[in-house]
Amino acid sequence: MEVLNLLVGGPIENWPAELKHNKIEGPWIGVDRGSLRLLERGITPIVAVGDYDSLGSQEFDLVKEKVQDIRQAVPEKDETDTELAVTVALREFKVDRLDIYGATGGRLDHFLANLFLVLKDRYRTDAPKIRFIDRSNTISFYLPGEYEIEKETDKRYLAFIPLTPIKHLTLLDEKYRLKDEEIRFPISYASNEFVGDMGHFSFDSGLMCVIQSKDVR
Repeated sequence: MEVLNLLVGGPIENWPAELKHNKIEGPWIGVDRGSLRLLERGITPIVAVGDYDSLGSQEFDLVKEKVQDIRQAVPEKDETDTELAVTVALREFKVDRLDIYGATGGRLDHFLANLFLVLKDRYRTDAPKIRFIDRSNTISFYLPGEYEIEKETDKRYLAFIPLTPIKHLTLLDEKYRLKDEEIRFPISYASNEFVGDMGHFSFDSGLMCVIQSKDVR
């Protein structure tokens, strides 16, 4: 499986431990300040994308010195830096999965812009390839179908969040079950749990967000 990692400039304290300790394998794309943070950890991104309005001139000079492929956008644009980077990742690289870090925490408007990008037509069919990962959540996306998902060993909770109207949502063997539920608006079926190591669900239309999570104290 070809996995590409993408680091956005969100709060470091929201990173998973694996990222803080440089234990994530595979190539990286840096987004705005995310490019600098990768370099600070000895990781050179294959591409750096953004308007770089969060970097000082010396910081941006360092990025330009170290990264061969710089994609610089103007600050006044119709796409977010994350969207620009996701477009590069999905269109220019052979990607089976795109893991995005640093995209949660901090400003809620930034987080929602990142979460909702999968609703745009140009990303919709690739939504199942995309995951957002932080210290307490793994966020995945599903198109209509029947699915088996595996419990992450460090996560307790499971949430199903229809991002669009959904037909015939069935949660077959989770702690709290549904059968052929029709949902007309976005809602969070939160605090569900796996019964065993695997869970099964299905739906017939729309786009589903699934979150495995844990409490962080």
